[in-house]
Amino acid sequence: MKTIKIGGVPEHFNLAWYLTLKNGEYKEKDINLRWHDYFGGTGQMCKALRNGDIDLAVILTEGIIKDIIDGNQSTIIQTFIETPLIWGIHVAHDSAYNTIDDLRGTKAAISRFGSGSHLMAYINAQNNHWNLEEDLNFEVIKNLDGAVEGLTNNVADYFMWEKFTTKPLVDDGTFRRVGNCPSPWPCFVIAVRTEFLEHNKSDVKSILKIINKTTKEFKDIPCIDSTIANRYEQKLEDVQEWLSLTEWSQDVIDEKTINNVQDQLMALEIIPEKWDYNKLVTKVL
Repeated sequence: MKTIKIGGVPEHFNLAWYLTLKNGEYKEKDINLRWHDYFGGTGQMCKALRNGDIDLAVILTEGIIKDIIDGNQSTIIQTFIETPLIWGIHVAHDSAYNTIDDLRGTKAAISRFGSGSHLMAYINAQNNHWNLEEDLNFEVIKNLDGAVEGLTNNVADYFMWEKFTTKPLVDDGTFRRVGNCPSPWPCFVIAVRTEFLEHNKSDVKSILKIINKTTKEFKDIPCIDSTIANRYEQKLEDVQEWLSLTEWSQDVIDEKTINNVQDQLMALEIIPEKWDYNKLVTKVL
């Protein structure tokens, strides 16, 4: 049985992977798929792909595109979540900041440079017509626990993270959410190390077919809303809202979307050049 390592954030988006693993569906294809949680998000997963610690990743679209252009020898093989990610913009509960504009020129907590929380801070700044050189400052806090500590102790002023993941911290008074910033593209893709794909294409195909079957039927799973609420310690009504806003994909990401992401990253000077679609994406199925 072949061992294949995959990484993703330990969030509700990835419950479908847990369900297929629990059901032993990959083992039926002689694949020992090992899931690794990455609490540090996309930046941490990019590093893991580069180091060969994982073979595949369920990863933010903008983050993996930037890292491939920066030298990560990986390729995007599919969109995983078709809909945008809704990034909540959070401050400490007792913060003096009450609006997004209050945050101009203050310090953003980010999990690491090149992460979604880093790149989306630029998108938020652009949306609000900030000066990208003068109005953005960063403090690396590694993960959500680090953000709680950083904002509580005034090491950083605001933190951007998926709004439903952080909703319990808003509910319990740790954070206050002052606004939202949806990503302007499908939020999660599946990426694979290029070298691994070259030698294991049939196994990668099998993995995609299994996960796609589950995501296609995901919303129809009996009591899926209460399952998510219990597993991720969220309110049922929040999970139901999230499910109504979220669509999974079983298709390869299209060229128009890849160009849109690159155009915005170029405009923000996050990437030095645009790459051809076929240098970033490989069609497997």
